[in-house]
Amino acid sequence: MSNSTGKKILVLGVGNILLRDEGVGVRVVERLLEHYTFPQQVTLMDGGILGLKLMDYIIASDYLIVIDAVLNGGNPGILYRLTGDQIRKSLAFKNSLHQTDLVETLVCCELVGKRPETVVIGIEPKDYSPWSDELTPVIRDRLPDMVQKVLQEIEVAGGEPVILSSLAPKRPPQKMKNF
Repeated sequence: MSNSTGKKILVLGVGNILLRDEGVGVRVVERLLEHYTFPQQVTLMDGGILGLKLMDYIIASDYLIVIDAVLNGGNPGILYRLTGDQIRKSLAFKNSLHQTDLVETLVCCELVGKRPETVVIGIEPKDYSPWSDELTPVIRDRLPDMVQKVLQEIEVAGGEPVILSSLAPKRPPQKMKNF
């Protein structure tokens, strides 16, 4: 099966699931895998805090969708869509265990001449300091909106998700804020 654009799409959820909201990207990927199936050209991956170890996967893709917690000084639960130089703003998340590695990984991909077009779907976290694998309620309540935003990005890039579960979110996503 091929998508309409022929692009290899990588959907990468990053973060540490032991730091509450910091692991939201991984949780979104888990939900997508639970409720949807995707064409062969779309790969969903739990990137955790692998950093530079993700480089081979990123280089092999034509379009990269990163899902992550993003600190931008907004209220918890605000969604962001970052592209181009806006992605570097996500570096503001200095308390993260993976952010520097992710941006460094993208820079390394540029250095070898193969950084895919990239978009970050992010959310302002509420709490990312205590050791807990549960998202805060405000972030957990926004997961369906993040899932919808990622599905939209996949469709725009040429992928066609198929719903597997009747539990998949059906409500329209709320407005997303760009930097």
